[in-house]
Amino acid sequence: MRHPPRSVLAAVAGAAALIGSVTVPVVTASGAAPACSVEYSVTSQWDSGFQGAVKITNNTAAMSSWSLAFDFAGGQKLTQGWNAKWSQSGTTVTAASESYNGSLATGASVSAGFIASWSGSNAVPTSFKLNGTSCNTAAEPSPTPEPTDPAEDGPPVLRASGNKLVDADGATRRLLGVNRSGGEFMCVQGRGIFDGPVDDASVKAIADWKANTVRIPLNEECWLGLSNIDPAYAGANYINAVKDLVAKVKAHGMTPVVELHWTHGQYTGNSAGCSDVHASCQKPMPDMQYTPSFWASVANTFKNDGTVVFDLFNEPYPDRATSTTTQAWQCWRDGGSCPGIGYEVAGMQDLVDSVRGTGATNLILAGGIAYSNDLSQWLTYRPADPAGNLAAAWHVYNFNTCANESCWNSTLAPVAAQVPLVAGEIGENTCAHGFIDQVMKWFDDRGLSYLGWTWNTWDCSSGPSLISSYDGTPTAFGTGLRDHLRALNG
Repeated sequence: MRHPPRSVLAAVAGAAALIGSVTVPVVTASGAAPACSVEYSVTSQWDSGFQGAVKITNNTAAMSSWSLAFDFAGGQKLTQGWNAKWSQSGTTVTAASESYNGSLATGASVSAGFIASWSGSNAVPTSFKLNGTSCNTAAEPSPTPEPTDPAEDGPPVLRASGNKLVDADGATRRLLGVNRSGGEFMCVQGRGIFDGPVDDASVKAIADWKANTVRIPLNEECWLGLSNIDPAYAGANYINAVKDLVAKVKAHGMTPVVELHWTHGQYTGNSAGCSDVHASCQKPMPDMQYTPSFWASVANTFKNDGTVVFDLFNEPYPDRATSTTTQAWQCWRDGGSCPGIGYEVAGMQDLVDSVRGTGATNLILAGGIAYSNDLSQWLTYRPADPAGNLAAAWHVYNFNTCANESCWNSTLAPVAAQVPLVAGEIGENTCAHGFIDQVMKWFDDRGLSYLGWTWNTWDCSSGPSLISSYDGTPTAFGTGLRDHLRALNG
């Protein structure tokens, strides 16, 4: 959605020379299995820094939380990390589990990554301890694991199976819920990270509507911590805030969808949202300079959590810049030098490759052209996904071109017959819900997914808003979605 007016982690790693993985071998005594094993690798290195990763395997009793400790031997200094709470005291580095990956069963593994500086020597750590127990050596008596509380059912790990989304048991699932806007614009405007509260009470209010999904728009410059963003709202601070919101969404049994909304790249052509090179508005396509690094970092952050869905790019509109529809779809898939767009474009194939290059197998959503409202050639140009876990995303508002059943029958139905279809944004700027009622019925009749825009307290006449208060009080527009979700999900 284009918003009402409101007044270096992976970027560095992406520019680094990739080097061979340096892994600490597992050493055992007399055939005894180690209590835990840790694989430490340097995945990329540059003049003053490097990106590293640890893979932890638990060979003892299941644990509900974990903490890995090791010592840097070459004066390295930790700067940022993901998939764990990273800290350093002197030479000792600690990586503690997050709320979403603390459970580690016997034989299970978890990975986490970090960025650190170095000079002179980048020596590999030689010893590791998991919850106080030495790893990669003969087994020691394990500390008594903390008792595990029965966990509330969380969201499913989703896969595309034919034209359906299914869970681990093969049961069909639908994504039905809302968007939670703010993470795409507040940080670049220097006003914070999210628009309004994202505490547990506000997330619970979404769940009380019987939503099962929350889509979270993001800003690539804020995630990557680029220099034009206030450090308070950038880099690790931004990433940790997103991870915290994802964890809260999951704690209430809902699927988090992390989505790239605003990107770098100067575009002043037809339908330009701004003339700024920075990620301060919706651009026609993502940029090759930063977006692949953004998705590599996001995928590394969440690749061990298959419940998180990746939505590659909010609303592509290369069709407003190119002279033909064919050029627009080619730009959409392949990127490169696209007619009418002055920066090098990252195509959907580039972004799928960035995600899959990390080993992440999470479900990926890819929206079409014309602000994701046109899927007419999505099947022809869909990117190749080696994981086979790709779905089509579509957006519709009452003011869009494809906003009637005739168009849906001719352009959406063929797509929905072959791949899962998710309406990542549905809405209307009339402050009513007559239009989305039609959309929801069409999607319900076909067992498809949809998410309302947006869980923010804006004036719905200037930008569709579902609520007038973060306690879940609906607008007239929101009442239609809320009552429908409650009727569906009880």
